[in-house]
Amino acid sequence: MSDLSPEQARLDPYSNLAENTNLSVQEKITDLHTVIKIAKTGMLVTRDANGNLHSRAMTPATPYSDMQLNLVFLANNVSHKFEEIENDAHVNVSFCDPSSTDWVSYSGRAKVTQDKDLIDKHWSSSITGYIGDLKDGVHKGDKNDPRVAVIEVIPDEIKYWITKHSSAVRAAQVAYGAATGKATAPGQLRIITKEEVQIAQGLQSK
Repeated sequence: MSDLSPEQARLDPYSNLAENTNLSVQEKITDLHTVIKIAKTGMLVTRDANGNLHSRAMTPATPYSDMQLNLVFLANNVSHKFEEIENDAHVNVSFCDPSSTDWVSYSGRAKVTQDKDLIDKHWSSSITGYIGDLKDGVHKGDKNDPRVAVIEVIPDEIKYWITKHSSAVRAAQVAYGAATGKATAPGQLRIITKEEVQIAQGLQSK
């Protein structure tokens, strides 16, 4: 079901045409994973105590399970983003593939943990390059370093746009719309609702 009112649909024909509500949860998640894996790097947005929004580039950890919607990041818990998450757990994570203009926007809450199983599962030696070995015998930059923590983003809603057409086809569709005055949508807007997130999380936990 579309989240557009009849009047919004009339005044925003692009979104009305683009929104695809005829997909299963699994189909939505499969294509969501495709966009994220191609884009690779997301922008995690947090809010500080003064209400200022800050974003930084972060790459979600792998592997993914088929029904996974939560995003997992490993990071240095001394960095400011952890203070900001403590202040306000509401976050946004966005991804964009410039080659296709496919994009993803996560709205959700961040949960911070130092769960050893999660760190072991998602650890990558490249993280050492970001936090460094301080040569003090404690802060070694490995997975046992006390600075290493997990930021798990649990979505309330996910919106994404994906196209199945080449750039030439998309350009032709837009040109046709401009010439005829008819709005066109050279891709699909998809929404994974809070209810669908809960369904996916239930299936994943089985």
